[in-house]
Amino acid sequence: MPSTLPPGDPAPPDGALPEPALSGFGEKGFGFYVHVPFCTVRCGYCDFNTYTATELGPGVSRQTYAEQAIEEVRIARKVLGDVERSVDTVFFGGGTPTLLPPADLTAVVGAIEAEFGLTPGAEVTTEANPDSVTLRDLDELRAGGLTRLSFGMQSAVPAVLATLDRTHDPDRVPAVVEWARAAGFEQVSLDLIYGTPGETLADWRTSLDAALACAPDHLSAYSLIVEDGTALARRVRRGELPMPDEDDLADKYSAADEILRDAGLEWYEVSNWATDEAHRCRHNLLYWRGGDWWGVGPGAHSHVGGVRWWNVKHPAAYADRIHAGLSPAHAREVLTAEDRRVERVLLELRLADGLPLDALDDAGRAAVPEQVRRGLVTPAGDRLALTDSGRLLADAVVRDLLP
Repeated sequence: MPSTLPPGDPAPPDGALPEPALSGFGEKGFGFYVHVPFCTVRCGYCDFNTYTATELGPGVSRQTYAEQAIEEVRIARKVLGDVERSVDTVFFGGGTPTLLPPADLTAVVGAIEAEFGLTPGAEVTTEANPDSVTLRDLDELRAGGLTRLSFGMQSAVPAVLATLDRTHDPDRVPAVVEWARAAGFEQVSLDLIYGTPGETLADWRTSLDAALACAPDHLSAYSLIVEDGTALARRVRRGELPMPDEDDLADKYSAADEILRDAGLEWYEVSNWATDEAHRCRHNLLYWRGGDWWGVGPGAHSHVGGVRWWNVKHPAAYADRIHAGLSPAHAREVLTAEDRRVERVLLELRLADGLPLDALDDAGRAAVPEQVRRGLVTPAGDRLALTDSGRLLADAVVRDLLP
């Protein structure tokens, strides 16, 4: 959840959507994203809309946050009116959602179920830091309807974690995964970051091996991005740390793909691997395939039927809107048909399933043979998929297909 909100047209006080937005609502899936903006410490690389206790200021409390989130779920029900569509996925992100008591998270899930209903077998995920949960917490979360956990491991090397300002003990990761299994979670994911200044290829392999030793069902590996305004960016600007090197990032991505593939995890999106199709993250697939979702919380983004909007950024402003009975939506944009086509190319090409060729315009289709010649894409019937080399240059491929 980026900390900087884009401009846009003002959102109406009641959050009402244009009538055409509800035509076809939920045909590509419907989910809730619940942003929990609290952290115990701010990681140096993080550009998300998060706050430590000292940054929150007066009038904001973790203790009342679940009540505010539940009220926004009720606002969602009013805005979406009589449209009958149950919820396929719920995802708690942050921040650190598990800084809230398990009862708060499960109460939000209960509110979503009460207002909309959950589809049979709905995926309900929370992110968690390894040092933010106990076995009892996980037992309560599982009993309260959560089905999937995503642990922010990031690295198994203490020096790398220190550079990232991560505070957990890497030895804690195997323990929390074991607790998750004991609590009955059948879907456990680990998040890793590669390219941290000072991280060697051997360090990265150590992290991959440590993650695989936990036998996760799903693994995400993201290259480090030095975001403007972060503590990490300031250290790079002062010359204390080097910028990540593109060749080093490519080597580490290739190593990850080889090691994960050998361990039985297959890529299904450029930065994501799973043991099988059943363990792919359905919530993220909803994003990548152009589904509808409602984002709850400060700064959260939503998309319904080609209308995208975002909430006020600070938790205090969010709480004020909710307490006044107003929608927390700050601004929005109505996407044109061309906007939606471009986004489809940007997102679906990242998937192993590839992109339908008919999503490209004439210029894009004319660019395909050159991408094939360069070994970056491969046609598969009426679809176009990235090759292994193409994944390393995915952004460049997209630029060439969207001339």
